[in-house]
This record gives sequence, structure tokens and C-alpha cells, in this order.
Amino acid sequence: VQLQASGGGLVQAGGSLSLSCAASGRTFSSYTIGWFRQAPGKEREFVTAITWRRDTTLYADSVKGRFTISLDNAKNTVYLRMNSLKPEDTAVYYCAVQTGGGLTTMRVLNRYDYWGQGTLVTVSS
Repeated sequence: VQLQASGGGLVQAGGSLSLSCAASGRTFSSYTIGWFRQAPGKEREFVTAITWRRDTTLYADSVKGRFTISLDNAKNTVYLRMNSLKPEDTAVYYCAVQTGGGLTTMRVLNRYDYWGQGTLVTVSS
């Protein structure tokens, strides 16, 4: 599976940005797609995830109410809409696919099998 993330850039605090992640290659009967981020000098952290049926979404408390994840199965693309951005949202954002997992593993970084290359989001104050 290849994941191609795009949409990062520079935005002022309070602004919005949308990321997308297109998947290609092998397909799976069930999976979860997540977004993670890694700020300079910090560990990679969970942001949000969605199941392939789009029946379950999960958000980190730090982004809840500001970020929205969505999935277009027909296009094999997951989107991340980010509103009310804060300087602390500055990070490289990665999309990832988890196969065979469940609801309890949606936040777990090392349960994700495939990763995109990351796209940089910079929020200026």
C-alpha cells in the first residue's frame, strides 16, 4: 500500500487547512486510516482516525471540535480538515493505515502497518 499525503503549508493562527491522503496498491476488506503528527523534538502522536465503514471516528482531545476526518472510499482518499489552527498544531502530519485492528487500537501508533511520507503544517502566531 502506498500513501501519498498532501496539502500542508503555512497558515496563520486561527486559519484553516485541509490535508488529503490518497491510498493505492493493495486493498483490504477492513481497515482504519489515521492521522498522526510529529512536532520538532517531540514524539509522533495520534490525531484522529476513521474506520473503513466510516462508522467510527476518534479524535485526540487537543483537536476535538477543530479537526474533522472524512473518508471517500471511491477515491481511496482520506481528508483532514483543520480549523481554528494554533501554533501548537505545527508538525509534520502523517497518514497511516491499520489492517486487522479494532476500535481499541485506533490510537495505537505501532499498530499501523503502512505510513505516508508526511506533510508539513506550520501555524504562525
